[in-house]
Parts: sequence; C-alpha cells; structure tokens
Amino acid sequence: MRRVLVYPFRRWPRLSKLVLGGAVALVLLIALANVYVLMKGGDSTSRVADVPKAEVAIVPGALVQPDGTMSPMLAARVEQASRLWHAGKVEKILVSGDHGTWKYDEPDTMRKALVRDGVAPKDVFEDHAGFDTWATMVRARSIFGVNDAVVITQGFHMPRALYLADAAGIDATGLTADLQPWGYQGRKSAVREVLSRVKAVADVTFDTPALAGPKIPIATTDGRESWGPQRAPAGSSAAG
Repeated sequence: MRRVLVYPFRRWPRLSKLVLGGAVALVLLIALANVYVLMKGGDSTSRVADVPKAEVAIVPGALVQPDGTMSPMLAARVEQASRLWHAGKVEKILVSGDHGTWKYDEPDTMRKALVRDGVAPKDVFEDHAGFDTWATMVRARSIFGVNDAVVITQGFHMPRALYLADAAGIDATGLTADLQPWGYQGRKSAVREVLSRVKAVADVTFDTPALAGPKIPIATTDGRESWGPQRAPAGSSAAG
C-alpha cells in the first residue's frame, strides 16, 4: 500500500506536488469560506415570541412534491411564517422560490398555504425568480424594497441566508423552522451546505446578478399584484 501511495511522487514529482498543493488550497478555501459565513451569519431564534418586530418575513423556497404538496422542510418554513404574522411580528410575508415551469411553482404553493391558514391575501407577496438564496435576497431588496426582515428557514441554512441578506442590504434576523428532526435529509442538507457557503461568498464577491423586473414596493402595494402569472387556459395561444 505504501508503494502505491508514494509511486506518483517518485514518478511525477512536480505534477504530484502541484496536485497536492491544489487539493490543500481547495480544502483551505472551503474551510475559510464556511468559517466566514458562520461568523457573519447574524442572530436567530427558534421562538416566535423572541423575534423582534420587522417589516417583512422572507421565506426562501424549497422542494415542492410532484403532487403539489410542500416538502416537510418547506411546510415548516410556511408554518413559522404564518405564526409570525398571526403574532403581529411582521406586516407582510414574501415567499420566494423557483417557478421555472408551469408545473413547478414554489411561491404560489406557499402563498396558497398561508392564505388557507388565515393570512390576509393582501399581505402575501410572491417572488417567482428566487432561484437561489442570493437571488431571493437581492430581489427582496431591489424589486420589493425590503429594508428589514425576519428570514425563516432551517438552522443549517440560516447562517448563509442571513449572511446573504446582509450583503444584499437587508437588516435581518432569523426564525428557525426546525419543527421536527430531519434525519437523513437534514444530514444530507447540512453536508451540501458546506459547498453552498462557498458559492455564497463567490456570489457576494462577484455580485452575481439576479433577474431584474418591475418594482413592487412591499410597503405600499397589495400583495395580490405580485401573484401569478397564471397558467394560460388549455388550447389558448401564448402569442398576441
């Protein structure tokens, strides 16, 4: 076994050193990015009562099942957002997620659940271009004019979400949505988060652009103006 390990260094010493050096640099880069995001991640709590009042609750999207039901993690985020609104901690709720196709619509799914739970329709805003957490935060600031917010997501995701909110110019605190143990899915998500934090630092450093669009001031607009677009009736033409 030792021969196998040392053979490349004897056969290709320069190349082996270059590869080893690159691997060490990559590990250090990942570690430093994670430490930086975790240090900059801001404050969060698991208790609605401890959340300071804010203008808006921001709910980043997550998986919607093929049958249209929310994944447990997304459902927990929406439940916490509803509790926050009913407790009078926020005035508006911004649900932001992926609506890449007519069949897959995270923000509309979240909005319907909130309205069913008694949240006033005019207080629920939809962002259909929150394709990742950075886009969600950039658009919350630039499109919806959000200044201060409570971000609602799982604990493993929270430091990155708050770091990106701050980088986008939003004064944000966090309410975690860990209403149950996540088991294997939680462990898998936590591992994936290690690389996602590296991407977050890159997005902020290089100011990755988010999709632009018309302004929808959340402070003065009825949330229903942000809903849609609705799916065209079967047989109708999308043109003209």
